[in-house]
Amino acid sequence: MNSRALQESKKPLLVAVTGASGAVYALKFLELMREQGQEVHMVMSEAAVQVCSLELGEDGLQRLLRLSARTYDVSRFDSSPASGSSRWRAMVIIPCSMGTLGAVVHGISLNLIHRAADCFLKEQRPLVAVVRETPLNPIHLRNLLKFSQAGGVVFPAMPAFYSRPSDLDEMVSFFVGRLAEFLGFEVKGLPVWQGID
Repeated sequence: MNSRALQESKKPLLVAVTGASGAVYALKFLELMREQGQEVHMVMSEAAVQVCSLELGEDGLQRLLRLSARTYDVSRFDSSPASGSSRWRAMVIIPCSMGTLGAVVHGISLNLIHRAADCFLKEQRPLVAVVRETPLNPIHLRNLLKFSQAGGVVFPAMPAFYSRPSDLDEMVSFFVGRLAEFLGFEVKGLPVWQGID
């Protein structure tokens, strides 16, 4: 590992959770980051708390919160993520609602998630949006393009099937493993496509 990579690895990872369906992606991703020894700070929208309670149950929500070294109030603009001078490894919005994406690409900071994403874009730092919506209307499609053109990475929550997952847990674990590898982590045991024999 070179010195720059080592410096980046010591910085915390900012994870934002929004109200899109797919709370299990956030939970599995934070579990993997814990295994990787990566410090994670988290901010959740009000809708995310409701969706996580519905999809994960209260125990799952509490586990998600415990996996974060620090959790910020989504309404507090005086928090560290609201400043471009803060140091982060990357920001991952998982799952990312289309409402959140729309606010970010139009520079509208209605909460700390929007403001933090704006800071990542203006500072040209890694910003990944795990978008989760279907079908996509023309507004969504234009916003996805704008997000990419602004420097963000669109990383749709799409499961893969070539690894022949046996259940939902394997599908989600494979997806978050791919996301982690995209961010520079080495994930042991992650299936790699070797071609067709």
